[in-house]
Amino acid sequence: MDRREALADAGIRLTARGGIRALTHRAVDAEAGLAAGSTSYYARTRRELTALVVTRVTGQLAADLGVLEVPEHLDDAAVVGIAVSFLEQLAARRDAQAARLALLLELRDDEELRAPLTASDPVRDGLLRAAHTLLDALRVAAPEQAAVDLVGLVDAMLLYRVAAVGPLDPVAVLTAHVAGLPRR
Repeated sequence: MDRREALADAGIRLTARGGIRALTHRAVDAEAGLAAGSTSYYARTRRELTALVVTRVTGQLAADLGVLEVPEHLDDAAVVGIAVSFLEQLAARRDAQAARLALLLELRDDEELRAPLTASDPVRDGLLRAAHTLLDALRVAAPEQAAVDLVGLVDAMLLYRVAAVGPLDPVAVLTAHVAGLPRR
């Protein structure tokens, strides 16, 4: 891991624990165990520091998407299994997901920094394409919209998991959702 990634990871941990207000150059230096001023070498402004964290979070999401495995035989149970597995992968990066949620709220007025965390992100496009492929294999009617809905549902369950909103059975939720999709 290079220094930029170490700083971004420190920024992710700080943001996950204390929100975007906790993301300061001094705090990142301390969290990363580096001398005061080290972060400023890589990110001169607060916006550049925020961008460093956004880039790292989206990079981790891309890596998670890269290991998504699609079995040869697809049925409803297989699609649910894939979605649950992906949810678990994302939830394992608890700090990154908590930071992502904090950044989404904080960056509402900064479309450039917010875009990589939303549907505008190319990583998100890959996720939507994967969901479309799965749902198309099930012969779901309007697989494009069904893919958007499935990704949104997984994202909502991720919020429940990361923010400890309440108990949720993702297998039951996804099974009911996939079973209820109209087929062609």
